[in-house]
Amino acid sequence: MSNKDNIPEQGQKIRYGKLIRHISLRQNIVSFNDFAKKQQAFKKKNNKKNCVSLRGIDIYRLLAPYISSRFLEQAKAVIPLAVYLILFQILVLNQAVSAPVMIASGLLAVIIGLMLFMEGLNKGLMPFGEVIGQNLPAKVSLPIVLMIAFMLGIGVTFAEPAIGALQAAGSILKVQNAPYLYTMLNEWSGTLVLIVGLGVGFAVVLGTLRLLYGWSLKPFIYGSLTPALLLTIWLMQDDELAKVLGLAWDCGAVTTGPVTVPLVLALGIGIASTAGRGNSALSGFGIVTLASLFPIIGVMLLTIFVASTTTPEAIIDAALHSTHIASTTIPAWYQTSPSTEILSGLQAIVPLVVFLMLVLRLVLREKLPTPGIIIYGIILCVLGMIIFSIGLRFGLSLLGEQAGALLSSAFAVIESVKESPIYTWTIGFTIALIFAWLLGFGATVAEPALNALGNTVETLTNGAFEKKLLIYAVAFGVACGIALGVVKIVLGLPLSWFLIPLYSLALVLTWFSTEEFVNVAWDSAGVTTGPVTVPLVLAMGLGLGNAVDAIEGFGILSLASIGPILTVLMTGLWVQYQIYRKHLKNERQIEGDLA
Repeated sequence: MSNKDNIPEQGQKIRYGKLIRHISLRQNIVSFNDFAKKQQAFKKKNNKKNCVSLRGIDIYRLLAPYISSRFLEQAKAVIPLAVYLILFQILVLNQAVSAPVMIASGLLAVIIGLMLFMEGLNKGLMPFGEVIGQNLPAKVSLPIVLMIAFMLGIGVTFAEPAIGALQAAGSILKVQNAPYLYTMLNEWSGTLVLIVGLGVGFAVVLGTLRLLYGWSLKPFIYGSLTPALLLTIWLMQDDELAKVLGLAWDCGAVTTGPVTVPLVLALGIGIASTAGRGNSALSGFGIVTLASLFPIIGVMLLTIFVASTTTPEAIIDAALHSTHIASTTIPAWYQTSPSTEILSGLQAIVPLVVFLMLVLRLVLREKLPTPGIIIYGIILCVLGMIIFSIGLRFGLSLLGEQAGALLSSAFAVIESVKESPIYTWTIGFTIALIFAWLLGFGATVAEPALNALGNTVETLTNGAFEKKLLIYAVAFGVACGIALGVVKIVLGLPLSWFLIPLYSLALVLTWFSTEEFVNVAWDSAGVTTGPVTVPLVLAMGLGLGNAVDAIEGFGILSLASIGPILTVLMTGLWVQYQIYRKHLKNERQIEGDLA
């Protein structure tokens, strides 16, 4: 430490040379090791004296901003949709909401569950993906990298919140209406989720290779969509197998949720960046698209396999027998709520965490960067998944199913509404379409992932494709897709009548579009299917299907996915045309000035 002798007073003017001499000569050199030891001893001695004492009000002031911002983020996605459904039901259909206290409690549980789950995802699971993605290519060979990416794709599928909504749909379905569809959602539900996970796993592998080698997305779209359409045409030939098409195509929308997209992208972009291929503006695009298409093929192949091993009559007999046994026996503790939700939450998150931990410690020989925070995040993930599942069962799904069932009272006779139909068929059906369109548009505009995609696209195209234009294009496509889904269910039309021409048109538009717009358009379908939209729309479709005695209510999600692909591709071609016109005009102006 410097001596205090001859130290100038504050504010006193001194010569610069004197200052340099003072700070360079009048000082004592202290060993840092000695200083650090004394500092540690001092802290240990005075540890209790240095502890911060917080009152209850202090803890509240610290935690309130942290919790409220995250709570409001999820509330903005849930509450407007719930209010819209309730007001429509009361004002337009003139029907009271059944079990309002249960639904309100369930919606609150959905908000709290999503808040905890998303925070846990960011703090607990995302660091795993980033560390593994950055270190994996440097320490192991490419085949091992791809094998781990494949297994991760399977694991994240089981952790998707919307998967629970897909499995819960089996309890609403009548086995006599669609035997193969019923058995896929009940006896084969575990295998169904595994097949969807395998599809996501293959998508992650190919998406990672595409990022590593800079391959175009177009050949992958042609190569995966063509067999999907051919399998669709094949299943159309059998009336019973055709009833599973809606489930198969809806599975593509369920996979691209808040777990799959960030973790898979973190892994893929981390691998590409480590290999020196991740600096492109297109890094990350394409994996979501493939993760939407591959599960469709897998579910249709599983359907063909199930059909080769059993008959519709055998499925109906087995289902009626199991229903009779279930009605005469008391269910085990793990088959009742909330035990079911607790076990499903643990089964979804814990195996994924164990797998990531094994990769980190055994393969990479790395330690967790911040183990305390990551453990805290994992606990939040599990709690969030459990609370969300309970809220989904008693709130969101219940509200969506109720809204879908009562929606048909606008144009058809249903037993629960005495004055049905409320309107003439034409007016009531038009009201139902407008309701579905506004629901899709509003839910999409409020989707946080879409806003993030809009910022990326605006940067990618140097402002030519504005963020607002993309958001409205995607929202318009989703809204039209959901409205088409209502048409399909109410009129009892085959889903293939919509899917084959619409996806064929998408292939043609893809051929004429540039790589940038193809990447954006096909990935935009994935960001619109969030953990709130999927269960709500799925429950609404199934409720509507049961009310109008439709065979099944699937297919809305698949049409909600193709809608934004078409609108964004068309908007992209229009933007390309505007850019071409502007360049042509500038060239002519330059030629005129030179002349």
